[in-house]
Amino acid sequence: MDLAAIIRDIPDFPVKGILFKDITPLLREPEAFGQAVRQLAERFRDAHIDQVLAIESRGFIFGAPLALELGAGFVPVRKPGKLPDETIAVEYTLEYGTNRLEIHTDAIHAGERVLVVDDLLATGGSAKAAIQLVERLGGEVVAATFVIELESLGGAERLAGYPVYSLIKF
Repeated sequence: MDLAAIIRDIPDFPVKGILFKDITPLLREPEAFGQAVRQLAERFRDAHIDQVLAIESRGFIFGAPLALELGAGFVPVRKPGKLPDETIAVEYTLEYGTNRLEIHTDAIHAGERVLVVDDLLATGGSAKAAIQLVERLGGEVVAATFVIELESLGGAERLAGYPVYSLIKF
């Protein structure tokens, strides 16, 4: 199945000048959604992943089933004020502004092998912030994986030094 053909373009969202890649058509098709999760999992099945860390919010959609497929734990990285216990945070820039991500201080243990997951790699700001959070907690980032990569925005280059895998590249 051609997953790229299922992704819908939404111009000028969330701000003028951005061409948003909408994954909701893929999500509404069980066969396509399942294929995307299985393809991501297959790439890392033998990587001995301890934790799958997903970035709020669309990363959760792929991260949770991917964690189950890999027999790993699931760690949510959230925007400020959403996690109820002690957190650490990193601020980052994205293609249309700045943001901040937080993680519970006990979410990753020293030496754990972590796979970072999100739906889309654009400039790499949120993924780089998530990697920094993992490393501050003593985890080892095995790779960063995405359903979609917007190659022209250079996110993979921003993540230099870490393996990056994307199912679909635009």
